[in-house]
Parts: sequence; structure tokens; C-alpha cells
Amino acid sequence: MIHDKSIFRRCAVLLLALLAACAPPSKPAEPERSTRIAPLKDSGELVVLIRNGATSFYVDAEGKYAGLDYDLVTRFASEIGAKVKFVVAPRLAEMGERLARHEAHLGVGMTHRGGDGLQFGPSYLGMRPVLVYRSEERKPRDLADLGEGMLMVGSQFAPMMADLAKRNPGLRWNEAQHQDAEELVEKVESGLIDYAVVDGYGASVAQNYHPGVATAFEIGEPLPLGWAWPADAPADFAARATDFFVRAQRDGTLARLIDRYYGHANRLQPIDATTFLSRRNSVLPKFRDHFVEAEARFGIDWRMLAALAYQESHWDPFATSAYGVRGIMMLTTDTADRMGVKDRLLADQSIMGGARYLAMLRDALPARIPEPDRTWIAMAGYNIGMAHLEDARVLAQRLKKKPDSWTDLKGVIPLLRNYEYFSTLKFGFARGGETVIFVENVRSYYDILVRFEKPVKPMFPPFDEQVTVSNPEGVRLGIDAAAKGMD
Repeated sequence: MIHDKSIFRRCAVLLLALLAACAPPSKPAEPERSTRIAPLKDSGELVVLIRNGATSFYVDAEGKYAGLDYDLVTRFASEIGAKVKFVVAPRLAEMGERLARHEAHLGVGMTHRGGDGLQFGPSYLGMRPVLVYRSEERKPRDLADLGEGMLMVGSQFAPMMADLAKRNPGLRWNEAQHQDAEELVEKVESGLIDYAVVDGYGASVAQNYHPGVATAFEIGEPLPLGWAWPADAPADFAARATDFFVRAQRDGTLARLIDRYYGHANRLQPIDATTFLSRRNSVLPKFRDHFVEAEARFGIDWRMLAALAYQESHWDPFATSAYGVRGIMMLTTDTADRMGVKDRLLADQSIMGGARYLAMLRDALPARIPEPDRTWIAMAGYNIGMAHLEDARVLAQRLKKKPDSWTDLKGVIPLLRNYEYFSTLKFGFARGGETVIFVENVRSYYDILVRFEKPVKPMFPPFDEQVTVSNPEGVRLGIDAAAKGMD
């Protein structure tokens, strides 16, 4: 019996290599057909190479396309009056070559800053390479401390690791060409590998689903993430793409989009995520049908309502606070009366009352506020009250912030506890900092439920005549891929 896991893994790798060597020779590859696209000015269609991933491009819980790169591209295409065709590229390494061959006008989410035949636009995000390990194991201090442990590295960081290996002859690692950050984190937690190098943003998101993994240290400098296009692209295209990012940074659009996908990633402590995942299996099934029924009646995703209920009471139908709020949705007496709840300690009544109240708050907001900001702002009203929420929106306008943006509001709401601000507002003092924590925790719990719990019925992206998607590799873009992602 083999007791050393690293020896077992090396034997397995050797066996796979021997099997591959014994396989019959493959047929000669057929010559590739030309896939050169028409110029944008002729077709009016912007062809974009993009990778599927949990924050880049995916189908969200509402059954709509989403992701930081998706949002940026669709905004840019709208500005230049073009339709968009997204072409899913399963491997980062191939994107530069395909762009140089004019298979697309634009490649997004690219980290390689060089390459023949390419031009890069401004960086819009820095990808921090971090090393993750099982938190129950000893925390490594540096790369030399990894010993014989199996190390997998995300493909975007492979060139960096190759340089580090030259200076660290004992460093052994393998490139993960097809796995994204969450898949690598999952492999570390399950013990299939010992360590992984992934981007810091991806690690923060994945640790909510895999709390048994921790970050040891950063490796090297952040890699700039940006757009690229063929070097011989029209000069006006390069100028408009560059100007788009300059304005997005200046007016706060970029900061708000980054916050949408990453702003709440570090809110939960490992013990919080572990407890939530455990209660999802042991407690949530008792109330799932009530949450599903509430979705049918009030149009709010049942997983959102379940996340709200967990933040309020940890799914305890008999919870009671010192302020007199009670039940699984922690309703006040006044709110319960208004929502027709006769007994707050009956889970079904409390869930229906809480769902009705959240829907009412959401519907009371100005129609111009889009999702998901609309729901997060309504959630803040659920916690702090609509009067104080309106004060915060007024204060946001005074401070030249956007009152319809949750990203801007969550920086303003904590100011309601400062005398210099609340003394000038209609409804006075409020513990705004607690409200921000409340909403961000609900967002994190909701993301976890979307990752593990199915929606009421399958949803597919709505038809949009301005956006088409080509997925020649068959990469799954469904809601399960939304949380898990693929490289």
C-alpha cells in the first residue's frame, strides 16, 4: 500500500504518460479553413474573443448573460453603434494567436502584454497571483517551503512561474490549461493537489464555496488585465477603445462594475461559510418549499429570500432580538401587521411577510434603477428602513455620488452615524455601517446558494438582437457554469 500521497500522484502521472505513449498514432490534422472576419466598418458586428468564467462571462441566476468583461464590452459596443458577437475561447493561450489571424476584432480579459501582431489597451484590473493551501495544513512561508507538494498554476500565471523556476531550481509545478480559479481551489480542498496559484479575486470568490482553503501569500506583481486587438486595426478603433476606458475610470463606471462582481467577495469568514454550508444541508430543506412558494407569489428568487432569512435569523423560526423583531425573517410588529402576518413565529407566514415586504420596497424605488442595484438597495431599506435609506440617497447626491448605485450608496450609508451628516438630514442618526455589512453578507450567501441550489425552473438567456454568442468548443454557459466557471 502506498501511504505517501505525493508518490501516489507521481505514479499516476507516469502511468497516464505511458498510456498516452502506447496509444495509436492520430490521423494527420486537416488543414484549417480561413476564419478571417470582415472589417467592423463593413459588417457592423464586433466579434469578441472572451473566456467563460465566474466573473468574466456567464449566465447569472436570472438567466441573463453577465460578467465584468461582458458588461464592459456591451457598453463599448453600444457607444460605437455595433452589434456584438461573443466567441468563447476555452484557453487563454490561444487568444493572442487568433486575434493576430484576424479571427476577432477584440480579445478581452487578456493578461499577456506582448506578442507579435497585437496592440493592448489600458489595463482595467490587476490580477494578483496568490498561493492557496488547505487551511488544516501548515501554512507555507514561501515557494521554497512547498517541498514535494503538488503545485498547479493557472494558465495566466504560467510565464511568471517559468521565470521563477529559473531562479528556484527545486520548484516543480504544472500548468492548469483548462481549470479556472474555483476548480483549482476545489482540488486543493479535496486533497487532489497540495497547492495552487490562482488570481486573488478568484480565490476570494471561491473561498466562500470552499472554506477549507486559505491564501498563504502573493507571488510577484499583479498582472494587468486588458483588451487587445490586431496591431493593424483601424486607428479610430484603438482610439475609441482607449477613450472608453479613460471615461469609465473617470466617471466611476469601472469601479461600480468591479464592485458588482468582487466587492463582497471577502465578507465571510471561513467559519461563517462553513456553518452556512452545513446548515444548507441540515436546516434549509425544512423551509425550501416556503421560499419557493414566496418566489411564485412575489417574483423574488427563492435563493435570495433564503439568503436574507439566513442573515436575519440563521433560519431559526423562533429567533427574537432585543429590539422585539421576531421570526425567521425577523419582522417588527408593525411590519408584520402591514404584511398580514398573524404569527411571526410560524415560518411560512414569516417568509411570506418578508418576501412581500422586500418586493414592496423594491417596487417603491424609482423605475430607472436597474438590477441588481435595485434589489441590493431595497435590501438596505429592509434593514435600515426606507426613511433612512432616502436620507442616504439625498446625501449621496450632495456628495456628488450616484444615489441609484449600490456601490456608491454603500460608501455613503455609514455616514448616517456621523453628526456632521445626520444633523442635516430629515430622519437623523442611523447605524449605517451595520446595514452595509447586512447587505454584503446577503450577497455572499446568495452567491453560495446560486452555486449549489437550482432555480425554480431552468432559465436561458433571453434573445437579444444586439448580442449573439458563438461557442464552438461547447463550453457550458448554464447557471451551474455561472458560479463554477471554466477556463
